[in-house]
Amino acid sequence: MYADKHVQNLTNLKVDLCHFSHTGLIDGNDVTQTPLLWKNEGQSATMNCRQTRGSAYRQMYWYRQKPGEGMKQIVFTTAYSPHEYQGVFSKEKFPASKNDSETGSLTVEKLQPEDSGVYFCSVSEHSHTSDLDSCTNTQLPL
Repeated sequence: MYADKHVQNLTNLKVDLCHFSHTGLIDGNDVTQTPLLWKNEGQSATMNCRQTRGSAYRQMYWYRQKPGEGMKQIVFTTAYSPHEYQGVFSKEKFPASKNDSETGSLTVEKLQPEDSGVYFCSVSEHSHTSDLDSCTNTQLPL
């Protein structure tokens, strides 16, 4: 009985890779993300993103896509300026970190079923979304 109840409360955080650019698919070795996390409802989940495209790719975007919906931007980050949160997404629920051009992270605090979706990390040389060059995604099914 205890084991069944415990399993129902588990949050499965599974990472799959997705790489794209505005000119076509790329080899997938230049942006990587945390491979797999298991968390309980109410805990926090941190996703790390690393890019090896070079120091010019210092802009990092985080998105969430829920089943049946389009992708929504959570936050735009750089290491050199304040993070820009979009719409209903807040820095309290989705704290992001970006200390250098190569790495960044996104945390989802106090996991709830409504946090389910696919989380994408993307990097760009420029701070507008039409020039996104690479991304990874994290599936968060609850």
